[in-house]
Amino acid sequence: MTPNLISVIVPCYNQAQYLPATLDSVFAQTYLNWECIIVNDGSTDNTEGIAKQYCQIDNRFKYLSKDNGGLSSARNAGINNSLGEFILPLDSDDLIAPQYIEKALEYFHNSPTTKLVYCKAQLFGIDNGEWRLPDYKYTDLLFENMIFCSAIYKRADYENTGGYNENILQGLEDWDFWLSLIDESDIIYCLPETCFYYRIRHESMLRSLTNENGMVLRRKIYFNHNEKYQGFIPELIWENPQIKSQQKYILTLETQIKKIQLSKAYRFGKFILKPFSILKNKTIIQD
Repeated sequence: MTPNLISVIVPCYNQAQYLPATLDSVFAQTYLNWECIIVNDGSTDNTEGIAKQYCQIDNRFKYLSKDNGGLSSARNAGINNSLGEFILPLDSDDLIAPQYIEKALEYFHNSPTTKLVYCKAQLFGIDNGEWRLPDYKYTDLLFENMIFCSAIYKRADYENTGGYNENILQGLEDWDFWLSLIDESDIIYCLPETCFYYRIRHESMLRSLTNENGMVLRRKIYFNHNEKYQGFIPELIWENPQIKSQQKYILTLETQIKKIQLSKAYRFGKFILKPFSILKNKTIIQD
């Protein structure tokens, strides 16, 4: 049986200094039936030179140049110029472990109805350590994104979406796309191994997104996927982490108050103060 072709989509905008390490991580894959589409999104550095060097080394690397249009535009262009049955977006400064594609496609083979496969992740660069992402849950995904950009999915499912939203230019485009791709009943699987490495730079999007920009982008995402939110509004209200935290705090206070009311000290205090309470009531009546 011919192994499934997977297309690795690498958009690059002025990150030529990181690109070789990213492409080396693709070249090192234990799964061999891949193509890698390097999308030059209007870079002004040496992205083209580096990309063409890799194309000469191995014809599985392919080069595409376009005017700058942003990350979503570059990913869509790469996917539209690829041939793979599966898609793996990979930013030009991140890395994947050699077994990532092999393990992910093996899971798809064993569970054909799976919608998306990702893995545990590691941070590197100016920050290092495990990237502790919450476990996937659909209702949680409506609030926060816990799936990084380099998850693997089927081209057929991509074609049922509108692609990556090219009107979202300042971040969170992955979250917006997952909400287009994933429905509540879909099977989403996280490999137990660490196979993705996210580079933290001083200008990384995770760090540069301000509260104001974040709120604007969230409103866009809620509007873009309004129909998905409508059916979950009552549940989502109570699933909201802030509301859950406040509810837990109130329940804790109620428990503490009940303990105090049942304590001997409290009941003894009420007994001691009872005559004063009666006297006070009489005084009020007389007045």
